[in-house]
Amino acid sequence: MRHPLLDGPLPRLDGRVALITGATRGIGHAVAIAMAKAGAHLILTGRTAGALEELDDTIKAATGRTEPSSLITLNLKHGDKIDALGPSLYQRFGKLDILVAAAGILGTLTPLGHLKTDVWTDALDINLTANMRLIRTLDPLLRLSDAGRAIFVTSGAASGSNAYWSSYAVSKAGLDALVRTYAAEIANTSVCANLLSPGPIRTAMRAKAFPGEDPLSLKTPDDIAPLFVAMADPARTENGRTYAVKTAAWV
Repeated sequence: MRHPLLDGPLPRLDGRVALITGATRGIGHAVAIAMAKAGAHLILTGRTAGALEELDDTIKAATGRTEPSSLITLNLKHGDKIDALGPSLYQRFGKLDILVAAAGILGTLTPLGHLKTDVWTDALDINLTANMRLIRTLDPLLRLSDAGRAIFVTSGAASGSNAYWSSYAVSKAGLDALVRTYAAEIANTSVCANLLSPGPIRTAMRAKAFPGEDPLSLKTPDDIAPLFVAMADPARTENGRTYAVKTAAWV
């Protein structure tokens, strides 16, 4: 079944400035390439400069473009570095059209009675607090766009119905609430904030969570990357919604 978001051609994103976190692997990596193909100028963040440079080379090879992406080495546990993004990007670009918050960690799947505090803290720092800081520092730039679009990656695990997933589930449930709160605050602006729940995807995180699963039975990040391009379309006006890939519907 073709996803409703993909009925018709993908939008062009020429001239639009897009920041992608977690860009060096998995979903973020695929989204970076897809948005580059759609014409966006990319601001790519990741923890290592080498991986970012390799991604930039991949993008150039895939698109034929010679303009380099903007590369920012960033560990999302360093809140002060996130806070500095807004002022820095304002000086260079004067706005931000698209935010794709794809970075995330699984943590450790374990009973609550055995959960280590640092595992809990890391999951909340990366999956939740870092996204609050991203919103806080980038909201002024998104409002300077004619159609700012913020897209966050959530998970079905946010329901909290799976044993042993506590830190990941709680961090994603918090992210859902955070984004919907932000969406309510920007309801009367040109900015829209939504979530995408990708379902089972062939990533290193999925393999860690389900080591016995056949990865060839899963969709790849490349399969869902066009959905992010569609959600970044200035013509789309959904706000505070979740697009669930598994059901191919907004919820």
